[in-house]
Order: sequence, then structure tokens, then C-alpha cells
Amino acid sequence: MSISIPDAKKLVLEECETALFRIDDEEAENLIDVILTSEKVFFVGVGRVLLSLQAICKRFAHLGIDAHYVGEITEPAITSKDLLIVGSGSGESLFPAAITGKAKSIGAKVAWIGSNKESTIAKLADYKIRIPVQTKLNRQDELKSEQPMTSLFEQTLLLFGDSVAKVIIERKRLEINKLWKYHANLE
Repeated sequence: MSISIPDAKKLVLEECETALFRIDDEEAENLIDVILTSEKVFFVGVGRVLLSLQAICKRFAHLGIDAHYVGEITEPAITSKDLLIVGSGSGESLFPAAITGKAKSIGAKVAWIGSNKESTIAKLADYKIRIPVQTKLNRQDELKSEQPMTSLFEQTLLLFGDSVAKVIIERKRLEINKLWKYHANLE
């Protein structure tokens, strides 16, 4: 039996809403505080997680935040005044784990967004945001999803990033109409 488009839309929205509202608000507030007090904010992840993080990075740049993703050609040096946001559902992805260790050795603050709080990356992080959804580990405490693989994590990550951006807009008293000055104009 196949699923209809309207039913698939409903499923995706319901799963995203459930996952988004399972994120701890106090953890999110702590993340916002450290974003606003850091000189630069860096992002690292792999695969589809990286795509969601790149979208969040771009949105933060639109808010006047000095934001970069690890590996971009113009990536500046990270310092002890900066924040690295690591996205990894399992918290065990090799590249993000290695970059986390490097950032910590430099003295940067690290925020991890993922599902497995017992992971290598989570244990290194100063700030933790748990999106308690299904990962490749299939742990008992993860929200199960009818979507393929870790789609729900990547979707919720992006929605969470936009939620954080909205709070930052309000905290910084930014006027949305004036944010276009940060938007690309060579298009």
C-alpha cells in the first residue's frame, strides 16, 4: 500500500513538530546566550546534517553574526573567543569528532546538537542540545520515524536553527526589513 502526498506531508509535519518540542528550552536558551557572546560561530557536520548547518550558518550571517562552516575556502582561524557548533545525531561521526577535539585544544567553546548524549562529541561539548530522534544507533530513547534514515534529525535541526534565529532577532532588536543588507546581492 502506498502513502498519498497529503498523508506524507502530514506525517513529516507531525514528526517534526513532535521532535522540535522535545528539545529542552533551557539548553536552547544557553546556546543562544553563548552564540550572542562569541566573536565568531563555526559549524561542522557531514552529509545532510552539514547542509542543514550551512543553512543555519547563512541565516546567522544574515543576522550580522560572524558565522562560518568548517572547510569553507574563506574560513578564518578559530580562537578561545569563538564557538563551534557540531551537528551529529549519533555524536560519533569521525570528522566532526576530530574537529571537536581540535577546537577544544584551541580553547574554543563547543556546542553539540545531536541525539546520543553518551557520545564522544557530547562528552566533549560545553553545551548540549538533544534532538531525541532516531539515529543510525537506534537507541531505545529515540523518537522513531517513518521517514528514511535520519531525515527527521536533519529537518528538526534546520527548524531548530530557524527558531534560534527568530529569538536572536528579538534579543538583538533587529528589524527584519533591514536584514537585507547582509544578504547576497550578486544574484
